[in-house]
Amino acid sequence: MRRRTVVLLSMMSAAALAGCGGSHIPAPAPVVAPGAIPVGSMTDSSAVQLGTALATVEQDSAADQTVLDSLHEHAPAAPRTNQAVAGEDVRQEAERLFGADATATFDIDVTTYAGNRRVLEYLEFFQLDARDRFEIWLSRLGRYEGMIRERLRARGLPEDLVYLTLIESGLSNTAVSRARAVGMWQFMASTGRGYGLQIDAWMDERRDPFKATDAAAAHLEDLVQRLGSVYLAAAAYNAGAGRIEREIRRLPGEPDTVGDQTFFQIADRRNLRRETRDYVPKLIAAALIAKQPGRYGFTDIQRLPPLVFDEVSVPDATGLDVVARLSDTSVAAVLELNPQFVRGITPPQRSVIVRVPRGKGARVAERYAELPINERVTFVDHYVTAGQTLSAIAQRYKVTVTMLQAANPHLRAHALRIGQRIIVPMSGRVVPRGAWSTPPEPRVRRTSNRYRSASASGGATRHRVAAGETASGIARQHGVGLAALLEANDLTTRSVIRPGEVLRIPSR
Repeated sequence: MRRRTVVLLSMMSAAALAGCGGSHIPAPAPVVAPGAIPVGSMTDSSAVQLGTALATVEQDSAADQTVLDSLHEHAPAAPRTNQAVAGEDVRQEAERLFGADATATFDIDVTTYAGNRRVLEYLEFFQLDARDRFEIWLSRLGRYEGMIRERLRARGLPEDLVYLTLIESGLSNTAVSRARAVGMWQFMASTGRGYGLQIDAWMDERRDPFKATDAAAAHLEDLVQRLGSVYLAAAAYNAGAGRIEREIRRLPGEPDTVGDQTFFQIADRRNLRRETRDYVPKLIAAALIAKQPGRYGFTDIQRLPPLVFDEVSVPDATGLDVVARLSDTSVAAVLELNPQFVRGITPPQRSVIVRVPRGKGARVAERYAELPINERVTFVDHYVTAGQTLSAIAQRYKVTVTMLQAANPHLRAHALRIGQRIIVPMSGRVVPRGAWSTPPEPRVRRTSNRYRSASASGGATRHRVAAGETASGIARQHGVGLAALLEANDLTTRSVIRPGEVLRIPSR
């Protein structure tokens, strides 16, 4: 169990950020205190380090997402089903891949489905198509596996459900799916909030590996209790419990029992989306490799050590780059400990807990108490709007284009994108709230999904989708929860809607 030191900073919080927010408000004139860091000295400033670290995280997340998209869209070269390979082929194929002398034990049933074609296909996918990235994901298991197993065990769940994180996100806390599911456990905002996660423009606890794991364990426990099977619960984690229950009811006859085999029965009927039909085979394949990586050719996995840290209470807006300096550690290390602070800064006028390397908590608290207000924040983040140029942004914040380029190493001055985030150095200034740009509303990227009609919805309220509308926007318009809207239309968190499609609006 990790040791935590919580240090409460009793100093009165000054208004480092004051006034009203909004990207339309002109930038403040700089207020430079005696002895402050010169704004022009950017080569080794913490804002530049932060920008570089954030760019690295973004690149890493993009690499993860490319493989995850491939995993979710993976289709065999020839038509295949969830039926097992027949006869002697089962034994030979399973023995070749799983090993006749395998000694690993599991608390989810993998051996019964050793000959399942889709399990074999995903074993091959992880070993060949996704090998380089899967090695990274296996190394990340060292960071979180013990913590996740502890939380699953506390709720009476199979500990090997830890491997869901491999197929959901590659254990990336910054993963964002096409449908805007976020974090290691890929929560949609509505589901995350339903399990107590805080989500706003400053914090997104779906990215917090510890709090998100607590929420995921609670969600999985609810699904297992509702459906009576670990594999049905896993499928429901992907598709929603209502969708799985409907498919169970569609099975012919009256089943004597509902269990893990029921998942494969409903998957064989092919009413579920392919991603859901393949979800359990992916889990089994990932578990087999993760439990015995050397048996599957992953012989040089360097498992990252578990995260250990102290916790410090910070009373007002403070950049994580500043926390790193006070902790005598790198910006990247503090970002990894605190991925929930989506803007690289703690929220203004709000006391929050920040993690720092183990043994540093008391010293950070002492140094923070002596820190001038104008040194708490070294940057603001700006989100590009239509027609903006880099020089105009520089003028707005009273910095130079060179300073912006230094703090944003991958910035292309002549190819700015609407909504693109730019780190703006502000060292030595007291930063009013009005200097902060407003993050854009996230939009769902379009993915393939079968057309759905609400013609069989009886007299329920219906909504015809217009161009540009999103499921979350429609849910807000009708005053219903997003989860309820998705379930009422047999959609999932990764489904998309198309103009002209008719959605059933559930009663409030």
